[in-house]
Amino acid sequence: MEKPVKRSRLITPLAILAIVLAACAPAASESTAPGGSGAPLGGKISILATWVDTEQENFLAMIQPWVDANNVEVEYEGNRDLATILTTRLEGNDPPDVAGIPNPGAMAEFARNGDVLDLGDVVDVDAMADNYNQGWIDAGTVDGNFVGIFIKVAVKGLIWYNPEAFTAAGYEVPTDWASFDALVEKIKDDGTTPWGVGLESGGDSGWPGTDWIEDLVLRQSGPEVYDKWWGGTLKWSSPEIKKAFEAFGKWAADPAYVFGGPNTALSTPFGNGGDCLFSDPPGCYLHHQGDFIGKGFFEPNFPDVAVAGETYDFFPMPGDAFNGATASGDLFGMFKDTPQARSLIQYLITPEAQAIWVGKGGATTANSAVDLSKYPDDTSRAIAEGIQSAEVVRYDAGDLMPAQMSRAFFGAILDYVQNPGNLDQILADLDEVQAEAYGT
Repeated sequence: MEKPVKRSRLITPLAILAIVLAACAPAASESTAPGGSGAPLGGKISILATWVDTEQENFLAMIQPWVDANNVEVEYEGNRDLATILTTRLEGNDPPDVAGIPNPGAMAEFARNGDVLDLGDVVDVDAMADNYNQGWIDAGTVDGNFVGIFIKVAVKGLIWYNPEAFTAAGYEVPTDWASFDALVEKIKDDGTTPWGVGLESGGDSGWPGTDWIEDLVLRQSGPEVYDKWWGGTLKWSSPEIKKAFEAFGKWAADPAYVFGGPNTALSTPFGNGGDCLFSDPPGCYLHHQGDFIGKGFFEPNFPDVAVAGETYDFFPMPGDAFNGATASGDLFGMFKDTPQARSLIQYLITPEAQAIWVGKGGATTANSAVDLSKYPDDTSRAIAEGIQSAEVVRYDAGDLMPAQMSRAFFGAILDYVQNPGNLDQILADLDEVQAEAYGT
């Protein structure tokens, strides 16, 4: 199951899974998979990534055509505690050839330390722009050097609802911000709390609210403001960021709008925040969450009720002054410059490679050249179409911020929902953290 990068901080280390794939192609065959160089490469490649279990199987299936065509032996190590394992190996001067990267903040640190290598002469970045939104290329760039590719992405800013309940109540999916706001008011006036919200996530409680703020900043104030904000040059107390908090608080901090009231939202695990969509009568009609929630939580929580396209579906959060999409993703970088590493990186960004994991489900690609028919169901196709057609894509701001700032952001969400009257002080406190975290 795909889940937000924020949430990945919660996962405890699992046993390392190591697997060696023997190539199936004969040594004398020609390379036919993208990323091949004519004659088979041979040799070995070491890969470190976060994927285990089903995700590991899907990744290995994704690279198998390249393995077969290039006669390369793959040493794969999967571990959920990727950040710790990768850092330890780098400190021990034992980097893998290629590896997953925990988040853009870690990527920037690795790049500036010279650990993750520039891909500028490995892939044609200008050609990539034909199939990848510039936002994905920018998210993989540090100080002008392109160092990270995205294996798969997670789409955020989605509003989930129950189509059967919507139809029964006479509600329609909104197409712009005005009709979206009017729908929320209509649901409230009809006597039901519009929103289901779950903010509890152990030590990372609050992160679902940060996704709200990010979506609102981008849609209300646009990408330039968004970039200045996460980059530390726009204060949290600025009118643009305060406006986003107020819009979130109007719904999440008011018992008339949120199921069970704000205290329930604070104590409800994020995976149960949308449970009220499936009660009879509905306890809520709307839930804001990423693309993982349906397969990852709705269906396991309600196996006899939750059916994609029938009892749960989504629409993108409409734009206010601006249209755009927020997302996170699984980054990958090259830590050793070998022919095998170069070839694999070249292969992984191709539509042929990307279509393999997409077809198995549980993954969305940022590569617009992957035909939507490759997705296994209408819901996943619609998610992919939305992210690929978005004019503006921005990476999850909280994951771009320094760790100290990101942690304070989580806490500020909890404080604000519990004490909405303290917003000015909350933002002033965040300004202080910003100055320290960014050294300004």
